[in-house]
Amino acid sequence: MKEDNAELAESLSFAFLTLLECLSPTERAIFLLREVFDYDYPEIAKTVGKSRANCRQIVHRARQHLRRRRPNISLSLQHKEEIVEQFLTSWNQGDLQNLMALMAEDITFWSDGGGQVTAAQRPLQGCQKVARFLLSIRRSRLVPNLSPKIIQINEQPGILNIVEGNPQSTFSFDFSTSSIQSIFAVVNPEKLKAVNL
Repeated sequence: MKEDNAELAESLSFAFLTLLECLSPTERAIFLLREVFDYDYPEIAKTVGKSRANCRQIVHRARQHLRRRRPNISLSLQHKEEIVEQFLTSWNQGDLQNLMALMAEDITFWSDGGGQVTAAQRPLQGCQKVARFLLSIRRSRLVPNLSPKIIQINEQPGILNIVEGNPQSTFSFDFSTSSIQSIFAVVNPEKLKAVNL
C-alpha cells in the first residue's frame, strides 16, 4: 500500500464511504484495487475489462473528489460536538437560518433505509434544500413525538432520533472546516438494532 494513501485505507471515514457510494460498481472496483490493494494499471485493466487509460482516469477523478470532500482532520472533537449541539438546538427550534449557517453551501444529505423503510432514493444537495427537508421531518405528523439526542457514532458526535422509546434514525456528520459537509441518516431498522439507547 502506498504511504500517501495509508490514511485513506486505514480509516474508512464517512467521506471515503460516501465517495464509494457515488461510484458505479466497476469504478468502485477500480478505485479499491488501485488505492487499497495497490494493483498496477495493467492488472486492473485486465481484471475489469477496461483500458489502462480509462482506469487511470477513474482513479484520478475519484482521488480529486475525495480530496474535495475529505473532512478537516484538524477540527477537534470538541469543536465537532459544539457544531452538533448547535445543529440540534436549531433543528429543535425550527430555525432555518441558523441551521443553514451550520452547513456548507454544497452539503449532501444521504439516507439509508435498507429497502425496508422509506428513505430518499437520491442524496439531497445544497444547504437550503437539506435544511428545509430536515425541518419538514421535525414538523411532520408522520413522526410524532420525535425525541433527538446527541450520541457517539463511530467515536464522533451524532444524533439519535427516538420515537416512542425506539430508535427511529441516526444522523452521522462529516465536517469541512467549521461547517457540516455531509449528513448520513440511517433509518434501516436492521442497522438501528445495534444502537444503544
